[in-house]
Amino acid sequence: MASKYRERIVAIAAWVVIWQIAALTLGHGGLFLATPVQTLKALAQLVPTTAFWQRIGFSALRIVAGFVLAVAGGLVLGAAGSRWHEVRVFVDPVMQLIRAMPVASFVILALLWVSGENLSVVVSFTHVLPVVYAGVLAGIADTDPQLLEMARVYRLPWIARLRYIWLPGIFPSFSESCIAAMGMCWKSGVSAEVIGLPDHSVGDALYRAKITLSTPDVFAWTLVIVLLSALLSAVAARLLRAAKTRLCGEVHA
Repeated sequence: MASKYRERIVAIAAWVVIWQIAALTLGHGGLFLATPVQTLKALAQLVPTTAFWQRIGFSALRIVAGFVLAVAGGLVLGAAGSRWHEVRVFVDPVMQLIRAMPVASFVILALLWVSGENLSVVVSFTHVLPVVYAGVLAGIADTDPQLLEMARVYRLPWIARLRYIWLPGIFPSFSESCIAAMGMCWKSGVSAEVIGLPDHSVGDALYRAKITLSTPDVFAWTLVIVLLSALLSAVAARLLRAAKTRLCGEVHA
């Protein structure tokens, strides 16, 4: 495990060096490519400000809200689609359409229906929903049919079937889809903010840094987005493991 972390640190350090060399080669004081030092300086200037934390809170609240709603919707639709073929036939084309549609196209359409302030909620929701839906369907399909038959023969109560058969069967695919969706959620949510430009959002700050040619700020905000995405994905993974331990017993993974 320690060796794995060392390898990762060395790889990251190597890419930082390459980044530094590329920025110095391009020159122009970091106008086209900010150096790592310039990026960290810009970040150090942003972090102590109230506006920085307001933007983080504004975007995080709405993006996480979209994620939670999508997880709930994906669970319901996935379970219904698995139980009733007609539901799956009806829902699948919409899910495929959302997956195929570019984020920018959907954002422009969504602006016709919702305000810029709530745009990231809608965009996060719609881009996470198909991922969770597919994860739930896959998890239900992977559930051991012999266990289900045994439960039917012995007339196991539905709550016992849910806890000891359905949840352990669904959980691996469901958790993977949720963790993958969290990163996608941040990318789509911030992309929506860059187009919709709601005040006090991360996307608005990123756009303003771009039009004022504040390249170090663009890199600093991008770094913040990446770190927040990684942090919330890790938090989601922990919460999912804790939920499985509580509902289904000890997790051996």
